[in-house]
Amino acid sequence: MAERIASSNSLNSSFRPTAYRAPAVTRSTSLLLPRSSSLSPKCHLSASRSFVSPLSDRALHRASSNSKRRATGSTAVICAASDPVQLKGAKEDIKELLKTTFSHPIMVRLGWHDAGTYDKNIEEWPQRGGANGSLRFEVELKHAANAGLVNALKLIQPIKDKYPGVTYADLFQLASATAIEEAGGPKIPMKYGRVDVSGPEQCPPEGKLPDAGPPSPAQHLRDVFYRMGLNDKEIVALSGAHTLGRSRPERSGWGKPETKYTKDGPGAPGGQSWTVQWLKFDNSYFRDIKEKIDEDLLVLPTDAALFEDPSFKVYAEKYAEDQEAFFKDYAEAHAKLSNLGALFDPPEGISIDDEAKAPTPEPFIAAKYSSGEKELSNSMKQRLRAEYEAIGGSPDKPLKSNYFLNIMLVIAGLAILTSLLGN
Repeated sequence: MAERIASSNSLNSSFRPTAYRAPAVTRSTSLLLPRSSSLSPKCHLSASRSFVSPLSDRALHRASSNSKRRATGSTAVICAASDPVQLKGAKEDIKELLKTTFSHPIMVRLGWHDAGTYDKNIEEWPQRGGANGSLRFEVELKHAANAGLVNALKLIQPIKDKYPGVTYADLFQLASATAIEEAGGPKIPMKYGRVDVSGPEQCPPEGKLPDAGPPSPAQHLRDVFYRMGLNDKEIVALSGAHTLGRSRPERSGWGKPETKYTKDGPGAPGGQSWTVQWLKFDNSYFRDIKEKIDEDLLVLPTDAALFEDPSFKVYAEKYAEDQEAFFKDYAEAHAKLSNLGALFDPPEGISIDDEAKAPTPEPFIAAKYSSGEKELSNSMKQRLRAEYEAIGGSPDKPLKSNYFLNIMLVIAGLAILTSLLGN
C-alpha cells in the first residue's frame, strides 16, 4: 500500500481529529428514549420506519450480539453502529467530493490503511486491529506509512459532521469503495455497521502496513498480507489498485518530483504515477509493469515482484490480459479487506444497495392447460392448478413425458385395432 496522494494542495497537517462521540440524531418520526428506559440512550423509537443509530461508548466494548431489535405495536427499536439512510447520503456527498477534488487515490488509501492493521492471530477486538476507525487519531496518523492521510481526513470530516449517524470505520470504507467505483472500477459488494474504537489508546502499534522497498519484496508482501488472512491471488489483485494515484518523494521517499503525466495535475501537480491515466481504474497497472517501457511510470520493488515471483506472476499475467477477471477478483479482495477485524453491529452488517426486484411470476391461465374454449370458473382453475402442480407441473415447466406409459398406450391401441379388424 505505497503512498497515494490527494490531488489537492489546499490541505495541511494542522488538522487534529478528536475522539468521536456521536450526538443523538432525532427526526420528526423518531423520539429519543429517556435515560430511564431499559434500552440504550442512543437507541431510537420510530413510528414510521426503523431507525439505526450509533452505539453508546460503553457498547463499543460489547459483543455484536448486544444489538437490539424490539417492537411494540407499530413502533420498532433498533440499535446499530450506523444509520443506513445517512450512509446513503454520505455516499452521494463522497461522489460530489471526488468530482471536485480528484481525491480518489487517497480515499482508497484511507480505507486500506484503517483495515490493513488486522492481525488474524489476535482474537480480541480492538486489539486485533482492522477496520475500526482508529486511523482518525493523531497517534496513528503519525505512523510513517500514513504520511499525508491527515489530508484525506480533513477532506472527509465535513461529511462526518453532516452525517453523525455514520461511524468513522464505516465512512473510511465507504469512501474507499466509492472512489474505486467512481474511477471506473468494479462494484464492491460492501456491508456496513462497523463499530468505532473510542480512544487513541486503542490504536494499533506501528509497523503493521507494508513497505515499498523491503529487502525481499515478495516475502515481505506475504508476511504482511498472510497475517491479515489474505492469499497470493488477493495480494496481486489488491496491488492492482496502484492503477490509481501518485507517489511523492518528499513523503514516501519514492518516485520523481514530477513527470509528463503529473506536471499539470489534475489537482496539485507533481509526483510520479504508476499509470498514464492515474485517475482511471483499469488493468493498465499490470500491462505497464509487464512492458517496462516508460521511465516516467513508477515501478516499486513490490510492484516488480508481482512478475518475478512464480506464484504472483500467474495472477499478474492473467490480469494484464483479462480486465474482467481482474475486476472480479479485485472486488472480492477489496470487500474482504474492508471487513478485516471489524466488529459489526448488527453482526450480519448493513447493506445500502437497493435490493433487486424479484421477477413477477406469470399469471396462471387455466385455458392454457385445457383444450376447451369455454372459460373455467375460478374455483375450477384453482383446483386444476393445485392438481397440476401436485404432480410436478407448473406454468413454465411442462410435465415430463412418461415413455413407458406412452408405449403401453400404443400397444393397447394396436391390440384393439387388430381385434376390430379381425372381427
